[in-house]
Amino acid sequence: MSEARQAKLPFMGRMVLLVALCGAWPVGAEPPSLTVAPFDLIEEHPDPSRAEDQQRRLEAVRSQFIDEIQAHGLYRVVAPESARDVLDRLRARHAFLYDCPQCKSELGEAAGVKLVAVGWVQKVSNLILNINVEVSDATSGRVLAVQSVDIRGNTDQSWMRGMRFLVRKLAERQQPAAGPGD
Repeated sequence: MSEARQAKLPFMGRMVLLVALCGAWPVGAEPPSLTVAPFDLIEEHPDPSRAEDQQRRLEAVRSQFIDEIQAHGLYRVVAPESARDVLDRLRARHAFLYDCPQCKSELGEAAGVKLVAVGWVQKVSNLILNINVEVSDATSGRVLAVQSVDIRGNTDQSWMRGMRFLVRKLAERQQPAAGPGD
């Protein structure tokens, strides 16, 4: 913008333009709070010999998800342990939390947050898995963000690499689109 044009633009107009160019929320503002439910494993043909490793991986990618969304500044995570009783009751009634809209609402209310993230890993075979994460508004049930990634190989490394990719894509989707010339 030329200096002459800047001079004609009132101060408040320049401020509005600056805020619009800076992104979704002002620099330094705290990201929205959410809670992350324990991740689910969907497996049509369970293999008891791999159950312990898969449960460990499931917990590890959930922790990785939490660490990485906070590192990217996407969300501030409130531990669902503050809602442990509700979480235990929901788990007793529902096999999977990701497909229970009422569960997300109850968990968000109990944790004192508006946003709830659920995740699940679908095991297609021992070589093909799919990691999914969905962030919903607990009060309206509206899905705000969803991301999925296919991985090859049922190893610690493949699960972690898949989650790293998933969070990176989620972060890219939540960044403002680049303007012309960017």
